[in-house]
Amino acid sequence: MSPLTHFDAQGHAHMVDVAAKAATHRVAIAAGRIEMLPETLALVASGSAKKGDVLGVARIAGIMAAKKTSELIPLCHPLALTRVALEFEVLSASAAQPAHVVCKATAETTGPTGVEMEALTAVQVALLTVYDMLKAVDRGMTITGVRLLEKHGGKSGSFVAP
Repeated sequence: MSPLTHFDAQGHAHMVDVAAKAATHRVAIAAGRIEMLPETLALVASGSAKKGDVLGVARIAGIMAAKKTSELIPLCHPLALTRVALEFEVLSASAAQPAHVVCKATAETTGPTGVEMEALTAVQVALLTVYDMLKAVDRGMTITGVRLLEKHGGKSGSFVAP
């Protein structure tokens, strides 16, 4: 039997059967960042981007994306999310790093399967929304470092990234 849960004994892709799993409170936190020119970051920080409140729109996009994860990722279960929250941090350029915005998403549910994919999807779509809203002034932006920071709940317990 493969340790990859989305494949059956014959190696065929399938949706994992979670019917026998206990419903527990589950939380996942993911983060990523979008790097940009300092002038572009100034537009975000001042709220003066031509398309409006970049981070406000990105927050809504991330929440909507988390809710649609099972429609985007073929073998994800549709989940009744109890909470999705996004936080943004605007960081100026320094000698060590370019100007960037960090996005952190928290997804929660009570159910038989985790919410890691929902948190990761929320971050990616929020950062893509930032790109979309600012691309007219900075097509060189880079989305990077998207990863799971932690997850709690379920049979496998907790994971906290090093």
